[in-house]
Amino acid sequence: MQLRLLIRGRCLLAAIALIYQIMIIPAKADTPASNPQTPTSAQLAKNSEFKVFPVGLNVGNRNVNSSVLVRGQEDGSQAIDFQNWLLPYDAVVQGLKLNVTTLPDGQLEVRSLSVVTRINPTKLRTDPELGLVFTIQDLHTFFGIGAKFDINEYAIILDVTGVDKSSGIAETETPIQLEGLPHITPKKFSVAAIEQKVNASGGATRSTSYRGDFLAVGSAFGGSWFIRTDQPNLQNSQTWNIAEAQFLRQTNSADYFVGSQPTFWQTQGTGDYWGFTSIQRQGFVPPQPFGGGSSDPRQRLQADAIGRTIAGKAEPGTLVRLVQGFSDRIIAEILIDSSGIYRFENIKSQNQFLANNYRVLLYPQGRLTAQPEIQQANFSTVPGQLPAGASGLIVSGGLRRDSLGNQSLLGNFSDFRGGIAGRWGLSENLTVGLGGVYDESPKALAELFWRARNLPLQVAVSALTGNKWDVNTDIRYDPASNLSAIFTSDRLSSRFNLDWRVLPQFTLFASTDTGDATSSGMQFNLSGKDAFTFARVSLDTKNRLRWNLLQRLGKLELTQRGNEISTLSELNYNLSKNRFSSSGNSLLLNYETHNQNRSDSLLSVSWRYRSQQQAIDGSYQWEAQLGYGVGSQGNGILATLSTTVLPGLLLRARYQGVSPSSDEATFSIDLASSLNLQGGISPGDRRSNYFRTQGGLLIKPFFDRNNNIKQDRGEEVYTDNADLLLTLNNKPLKLFSPQIQGDRTLVRMPPGIYRLDLDPAGLPPDWQPMVESVAVDVVAGSYTPVMIPLIRSYARSGVVTDTQGQAIAGARVEAIQPDQTTRRFSVTNGAGVYYLEGLSQGKYTLQINGKSAGSLKLEESSEPFQELNLQQP
Repeated sequence: MQLRLLIRGRCLLAAIALIYQIMIIPAKADTPASNPQTPTSAQLAKNSEFKVFPVGLNVGNRNVNSSVLVRGQEDGSQAIDFQNWLLPYDAVVQGLKLNVTTLPDGQLEVRSLSVVTRINPTKLRTDPELGLVFTIQDLHTFFGIGAKFDINEYAIILDVTGVDKSSGIAETETPIQLEGLPHITPKKFSVAAIEQKVNASGGATRSTSYRGDFLAVGSAFGGSWFIRTDQPNLQNSQTWNIAEAQFLRQTNSADYFVGSQPTFWQTQGTGDYWGFTSIQRQGFVPPQPFGGGSSDPRQRLQADAIGRTIAGKAEPGTLVRLVQGFSDRIIAEILIDSSGIYRFENIKSQNQFLANNYRVLLYPQGRLTAQPEIQQANFSTVPGQLPAGASGLIVSGGLRRDSLGNQSLLGNFSDFRGGIAGRWGLSENLTVGLGGVYDESPKALAELFWRARNLPLQVAVSALTGNKWDVNTDIRYDPASNLSAIFTSDRLSSRFNLDWRVLPQFTLFASTDTGDATSSGMQFNLSGKDAFTFARVSLDTKNRLRWNLLQRLGKLELTQRGNEISTLSELNYNLSKNRFSSSGNSLLLNYETHNQNRSDSLLSVSWRYRSQQQAIDGSYQWEAQLGYGVGSQGNGILATLSTTVLPGLLLRARYQGVSPSSDEATFSIDLASSLNLQGGISPGDRRSNYFRTQGGLLIKPFFDRNNNIKQDRGEEVYTDNADLLLTLNNKPLKLFSPQIQGDRTLVRMPPGIYRLDLDPAGLPPDWQPMVESVAVDVVAGSYTPVMIPLIRSYARSGVVTDTQGQAIAGARVEAIQPDQTTRRFSVTNGAGVYYLEGLSQGKYTLQINGKSAGSLKLEESSEPFQELNLQQP
């Protein structure tokens, strides 16, 4: 008998899962499912008067099952003993959209929109006719769901009022699929951009001087190359020198620096360092730099993310969710078992942000409709710390380079420097580093990065031996969310800072410096609908008062800052309609003082205009300021004009008839020009320096009218609907801040391989892509050109008839391109109509039900859509 019940129970659960497609996650252990118990004799006697009959099943006002068999009783006006009515297990699971997981111990973890709970199958009943069942009381006990029987609708209504519709399972990022896609790679060598900056300045008593700065950047051998030339006298090329020249190749596992670069140790020598550095990483990847630019080998020995463990205690049956910050995004969740302990492992702490704020939400009895208990789960990462088991090795060697006062373009090279060091993550909280350095003399290097497990204390110490030890210390202690203490030291001095946020708007702070003085002060900030105030003031033991004030009231803004040497006060009245915008017209009143050697001052009043349009680098398209100043040294006109109206060009001119310390009239003119050299010469964005660590995509969808997969003269580029047409790594293109310049769409990206997809929603009518998805390899130093040929999309439709002229339904019509083995087919509807779409240029053989029915030739001059009736042979 027990064997029959066991077989029957297993078959029943399997049938339910197959028929209603319940999402059951297999157990990770071979534990047999528990056998649901049959009703006891008492239960059978109690329900002996119940009978099986069909009713409707509603969830709220929505009917989810028009007829479901239940066991119960009613007297024509109301339900009798409704709490003990029996509902089929499968009908409840389907109606409430429950997600059922079989656990290794045989229990069922059941998840609904309102609750997550575990059910022992032995506590469920089995009805001889209905199979596995829930009682009405079970629905309230397990899921907190009320129910009633409506005699007029003759339906059971489940009350799900208050259910949090946004509740769901933990979010996971969709993996990026790259296998099988066409792969686009960049050129082995390219020159991406050049920039030239020129400054001309002079005055009434001094001649005009010209300075310049030239840089070029590109890619080579999978990395970036960069060169910058300092031009102290633009008119004399003998004074020019190469300030920087570097090749840089960075991957997740290794980095290579060749040329000018920082040392990975704290050097006390003079001059630049030129050489070779190799970094090898195991078990971690470095953080991605914000915005690109230069790279420091020391930062590349840090981990982008470190796995942390968040654990705690709560009552069994509590659903514990981990969310990030104040968002609703679920990082992980767990239903606490009898141990009463929850543990979230390998929670990533981003080293970029140093501190990560998570919240732990505790839902009693797994009820998501209840108000959760909220606990903070803050943890931070020490800069330089590595995950447990990870390691990094850095090897560097080179020469000291001195260019000051040298007429050589490259300068003088001398004095070997170099070193080797390793860094190891010994545990989740401890990272150590050891190495040796030669810099004028042999030196030993030691590092320690430690974060206490149960104490808000973190320590970073780096020591370099030698004639004079160089010890750098950074110790941070945060005993409360509103109190922090920081101790830092280096070879120059030791410093201690204490910050106490007494109120959200009020902070007290103090600091001491062994090389300077001890100071204390306060900070205050308050914001309202039309007002904002920020004030910070401090006084040190040398009686030096320092302050900073920002006050906004409607369209009026007051800025004031000062110290023992100078003060600056500015009153700004915004004349534009938008008081929160810095663009438009403004009136300014400025007062500036200098008290270093003598008492100087300058009072000025001026008008300023800033256009709403801005260039990609943040510069205003137009900015002008005109005013008059009166000071202790004299008076005169003050004027400034700058523009970026010409693409790739920034022009700024400044005239100052008087200053706080001089009555000499001076002027300066700045000119910054930038050119992109990929895919022809085009204006740049004056951010070429970013290419040192970044690459990007240069996307050109073009109309390939002759289907030769290359852009010919007269084939224009399609730049409309770029946000709809393109998706990058399964995300809309607009999230990556694309820049449309003429016939190209530019996207800055860190090095890596990306998936680029074309969405039909953004395609022009009667055109289709030759390839819908590609994998693109991006390297630092340049854009990877992505040419996307769009080919004509033709469609043909008509009626298929037999020899008698009668329409044929269900006929298979095929268009076959023999040379490309391409097939397009359509099945006729009841009226004999077929529709073939997505046809490209070429010759096709037409078949109806496998028999030849003629041919079709599509050329550049063919109509995109045409009617074509066919007769079955």
